[in-house]
Amino acid sequence: MSRILVPCHVKGTVALQVGDVRTSQGRPGVLVIDVTFPSVAPFELQEITFKNYYTAFLSIRVRQHTSAHTPAKWVTCLRDYCLMPDPHSEEGAQEYVSLFKHQMLCDMARVLELRLILRQPSPLWLSFTVEELQIYQQGPKSPSMTFPKWLSHPVPCEQPALLCEGLPDPSRVSSEVQQMWALTEMIRASHTSARIGRFDVDGCYDLNLLSYT
Repeated sequence: MSRILVPCHVKGTVALQVGDVRTSQGRPGVLVIDVTFPSVAPFELQEITFKNYYTAFLSIRVRQHTSAHTPAKWVTCLRDYCLMPDPHSEEGAQEYVSLFKHQMLCDMARVLELRLILRQPSPLWLSFTVEELQIYQQGPKSPSMTFPKWLSHPVPCEQPALLCEGLPDPSRVSSEVQQMWALTEMIRASHTSARIGRFDVDGCYDLNLLSYT
């Protein structure tokens, strides 16, 4: 799956006046970063990448276009995602992070605006943010390759003109696989058959009894 970088405008960080931590410098423990896409139509968000800088938890909200008759609404698509396993240490403090749409709690289609809510509950880190923020949308799908249907019956246009010696005949593979599966299930279900050395239509040769039955 290809991806395309979406041009965006990252607004300055805004400190909320409510949070878990207030340091001696008066900095709260919650910051907000708004991202707008002024020259892009509503798009399907595929991936968000950034470098974490001592942010412990991240929540993401998106404003989505619903229809022409209803205003765009904000929804929370990621809540308190842990960027630092231990907010009291430097583990995960300065690492590059990629978040994909399948990690989100909602559909990421028709996105108009993005809001990142950063939280650092530890009083040890007075400065925390995310850097090098990049947004990607889904690009054109790669053309799928057509493989011969060896386990079915290919149409004439898919049938090879000349089969090299040793390759299976496509018209027989499916039935032979079914016969092998049926024989395997039969042997597995029978305790006596599990000791069989030879199995055919007329009878079998028991390796333990050394007699023909």
